[in-house]
Amino acid sequence: MTSTTKLSAGARWIAGISTAALIAGAAFFTAPEDNGGAQATTAPATAAPAPVGVTIARPHVRDIVEWDEYLGRFEAIEEVEVRARVSGYLEEILFEDGQIVQQGDVLFRIDPRPLQAVVAERTAQSAQAGSRVKLAETELERAAYLRDRGHVSQSVYDQRLQTLEAARADLAAAGAALERARLDLDFTIVRAPVTGRISRDFVSVGNLVSGGSPGATLLTNIVSLDPIHFVFEASEAEYLKYQRLSQQGTRPSSRDAANPVKVRLVDEDTYDHAGRMDFVDNHVDRASGTILGRAIFDNPDHLLTPGLFGRLQLVASNAHPAVLLQDAAILTDQGSKYVWVVDGTSRTERRTVTLGPIVDGLRVVRSGLTAEDDVVVLGLQRVRDGVLVAHQPQKGEDGEPARILAAR
Repeated sequence: MTSTTKLSAGARWIAGISTAALIAGAAFFTAPEDNGGAQATTAPATAAPAPVGVTIARPHVRDIVEWDEYLGRFEAIEEVEVRARVSGYLEEILFEDGQIVQQGDVLFRIDPRPLQAVVAERTAQSAQAGSRVKLAETELERAAYLRDRGHVSQSVYDQRLQTLEAARADLAAAGAALERARLDLDFTIVRAPVTGRISRDFVSVGNLVSGGSPGATLLTNIVSLDPIHFVFEASEAEYLKYQRLSQQGTRPSSRDAANPVKVRLVDEDTYDHAGRMDFVDNHVDRASGTILGRAIFDNPDHLLTPGLFGRLQLVASNAHPAVLLQDAAILTDQGSKYVWVVDGTSRTERRTVTLGPIVDGLRVVRSGLTAEDDVVVLGLQRVRDGVLVAHQPQKGEDGEPARILAAR
């Protein structure tokens, strides 16, 4: 027991000596060097930030024709409500709902028998009036003969003359009534007034229809399809722009020239339907501050239908050189538009730009850029003003550096 206690005490002593030696060695290696009696101090070096990786491209410059875009709707050139012109019972419907009809096609038949009786009656009345005219002519001739021989007075002759004139007037009235009855009989056959697509029948066979008045029964309607109108509204500012261009001689007014237009439908990505302007209204609407414009399109396949919405592009300029940039490279800050441009020291610079319309998928830049500017097109979220960038050019389809890629 005594020997064990002594051994433990010796071990503790050896461990203490070892710990002291380790502390002394650490102090030796961490102690500052004495350089001429002055302590040397060291400060950690600050590493420079790594350049931001971006992709750049130069704007595309070429001659373009600018187009302004408007939202509008197709309208039929001719839209006709087919109404009964005479009263009677509807006897027959001679078309299929929604079919294409030609001008003059028979659409409905109204029971003609009552009007046939009226024609017969007016014919008899006209014949009676004709016979009275013949009698009055005979009596006038007789009165003239007797007057010349002094057997009747002049007043008798005048009475016979007045009777003849009244009979002739009655004959004319009877003839007019007969013509009206014949017209009414013709109106029992209802024909298509225009060529186009017909709607459904609004009245079924056997119903009594009313005609010959403002409240005449509506039977159906027809809209023409080829050609077809497209109507839209332009703002007061746009109207003034076109007027200024016309006065300067750089673009003719759509009132005087059939300026070209293009339309795309809601399910289309390109403007495949070509047309021309054919009307501009004579006033700006006081309520909306817009003016109505209208274009006309050929529609041989009847794809364009009255009521369809579409987007119209109206030519807004003659061909001129323009700077084009993809929209993704353009940023917005409180209403102003800007891009990031890389300068000769590989640092970014914020450049405010003025924009125009989109042409062939690229945005027109009216001011703020030149053809030789290197514009950041990818990596925009990491760019700040004056930041150092490591840039690479945007590649074309052939893998070579390219300017802003044009839409295809």
